[in-house]
Amino acid sequence: MSRDATDKRRKRPAWCERSCTRAWEIASLAQWAVNVDDGRVGWTDTDRQQFKAAIDHHLQRADEAIARTGGRRLGLGAALDQAMSRLDAAEAELVYMAPAEYVVGQLPSIRNSVARHLQATDPRRMEVERIAGEVDSLLHPVSSVGVQPVSPGQDAPVHAKTRAKAVIDENRSAIVGAMRGASSAALREQLRVRSFRTVVAVATVLMAIVATGLILVGIFSPSTLPLCFAPVELNEVTVVCPTAQSGPVKPIPPETSVSATQIDEKTSRIASSWDVTIVAIIGATGAAIAAAAALRRVRGSSEPYGVLVALAFLKIPTGAVTGVLGLTLMRGGFVPGLSALDTSAQILAWAAVFGYAQQLFTRLVDQQAHVVLDAVRGADKSTGPQQSS
Repeated sequence: MSRDATDKRRKRPAWCERSCTRAWEIASLAQWAVNVDDGRVGWTDTDRQQFKAAIDHHLQRADEAIARTGGRRLGLGAALDQAMSRLDAAEAELVYMAPAEYVVGQLPSIRNSVARHLQATDPRRMEVERIAGEVDSLLHPVSSVGVQPVSPGQDAPVHAKTRAKAVIDENRSAIVGAMRGASSAALREQLRVRSFRTVVAVATVLMAIVATGLILVGIFSPSTLPLCFAPVELNEVTVVCPTAQSGPVKPIPPETSVSATQIDEKTSRIASSWDVTIVAIIGATGAAIAAAAALRRVRGSSEPYGVLVALAFLKIPTGAVTGVLGLTLMRGGFVPGLSALDTSAQILAWAAVFGYAQQLFTRLVDQQAHVVLDAVRGADKSTGPQQSS
């Protein structure tokens, strides 16, 4: 293998390597199964060769989908869907072609896969449960004292194994149909995860645009969005901004108190083009702390779409926006008792608090993410009570 080919291989996502491993496994099993004559009634070498050709076709298309990824990141979802659907189809063809002994051995895995992706009331799942139960009762008969397990090195009775193989041959279509139904449901689950990840990514970009817009307004027109307060202490009024603080503002004679016009003029002179930027940075820092604190509840995910990473990125621009808007609401008197902060340090401290408080909004998104991921982890879990984030 050339160095360029090796570098290209290293750049491929992990799911590509898993798909390649699965494809090689199916190919080797198909090569073995095509040469095995298990005496199935009405089953000829021509039938086996036709199924082997179909399996090879699916594996070739899956390999082409994997090869198209290379080092790209865009379009991986479509390639993954194509590769997985082709591998699922090849595996179903293999179960239809393989000897009954192989299917008997794979029946617990098939049963588990069907149970993970199909609801308990699904007729296909119920049929697989019936078939698996019948085969299990033949190979592990029950007596008056309970199940008689087959000891290590001891085979089940020949007639029981023969009958189990007959049950498999009689119900291959039902088994394959349930497998295809489970794989289709799994693919739909993956699509829902990818769609949710895309929505989160778009929301992150939009929040980043909003945060950038607020910063630009603060830079080019500080007086348009001033984050300054005018506390009154001992009949003296001062203007306090995130980066500067004025001296006492005196009333203009013959007035005995400082007018709102004086405060606005002083605010326009004191407000800095860095005020909104610094508040946004502090708010984003508070959001990053909230994202780090939320790691204690993260269970991880085997899905290749990075939903949890997208959720973490969503919090950062959201914290910047909530930091700026929170101080704006305080300045407008929408937070009783906190309308006049005394120092710049207090303003920055409240910016961090409001940045951390974005968790009140993104927590709902976190909960929905866990609902989506739980639906992928199992059909039974998706219908049960959901855990809060």
